[in-house]
Amino acid sequence: MKILKKIIKEQILKNLVPNKVIVLIGPRRVGKTVLINEVIDTLTVPYLLLSGEDFTTLDLLERRSVQNYKNILGETRILIIDEAQKIPDIGNKLKLMVDHIAGLKILITGSSAFDIGNYVGEPLTGRKKTFNLYALSEQELNQIENVIEKRSNLRMRLVYGNYPELIHLSGNEERAAYLKEIINSYLLKDILAFQEIRNADKIFALLRLIAFQIGNEVSLQELGKQLGMSKNTVEKYLDLLAKVFVIHKVGGFSRNLRKEVTKNSRWYFYDNGLRNLIIANVNPIEQRNDIGMLWENYMISERLKYQAYNNMIVNNYFWRTYDQQEIDWVEERGGELYGYEFKWNPKRNVKIPVAWKKEYVNAGFKVINPDNYLEWIIQKTNND
Repeated sequence: MKILKKIIKEQILKNLVPNKVIVLIGPRRVGKTVLINEVIDTLTVPYLLLSGEDFTTLDLLERRSVQNYKNILGETRILIIDEAQKIPDIGNKLKLMVDHIAGLKILITGSSAFDIGNYVGEPLTGRKKTFNLYALSEQELNQIENVIEKRSNLRMRLVYGNYPELIHLSGNEERAAYLKEIINSYLLKDILAFQEIRNADKIFALLRLIAFQIGNEVSLQELGKQLGMSKNTVEKYLDLLAKVFVIHKVGGFSRNLRKEVTKNSRWYFYDNGLRNLIIANVNPIEQRNDIGMLWENYMISERLKYQAYNNMIVNNYFWRTYDQQEIDWVEERGGELYGYEFKWNPKRNVKIPVAWKKEYVNAGFKVINPDNYLEWIIQKTNND
């Protein structure tokens, strides 16, 4: 396991500099604590490791004064706090430390983006660098798999996803049970802890509806009608689910062409396994009628990891016109446009949409299928 998070570990060590805070956020059970221990293994100077879940830590940091924090740190100039969102007013406490204790380097982690964002975002403006940690990426798994293994394992990951623990489980029943535990014990815990939300049934009903609309625009008003909720409540729940790293939103691309659709968004799951457990379907792909959704969702989640771990500056969209011409994924980067279609069948003939070709003459276009997907999410190329 230790070698798998090498990509982001090197970026953290590079950015662990005096009087700055590194914020590492991500869903539960993707390896944040393991990664912290890997970082610690590389340190050659004293450090202080605290846990936001330990009441002793809360007591130590409660008195917000420079002298108190200097007393706690002593000569130590590396502070690491796991689950930092559990500490009240953590943002202002960290700001006080980095502003008044010379040479101090700080690394913190948090499971919930809304906690970390609310507590450290504004106080640490200009003083922090944030990294998102995801479930294992194909780029990381490439360290332990050859081409033949990767092709075989791809079919499994389309169904069960990429949570790190899964690579140690050999049976599908074990994998399903593990994902069910994540949903019930961790995901549910994060969601219901937020603003005292108690209506878990509505949350999961919403997730099930989203799961069946992968690759399609989602109307908040229609979701509200189906769930008996207001549009504003649906929007609030979707935002919450994004903040606990379950789903993410993709907007429509347009440069003011009147025929282009931009009003509604599309929603994707960060992990295929969670999506499939939520709809109670872990059948192998040979027995499924949603392989197109699984392939599209998986490719997009892997591309997000690739973009993050390679520090790409990019805007992501989908593109569709009112006469149903569409492109699954559009990237705007380096002043250029790149369109991508996802097809599970490599023999499927796909033509560039006429409106796209006409309106965006110099834009790229590529079909991503099982024969060429690795070069899109692993190998870094200058020309896509």
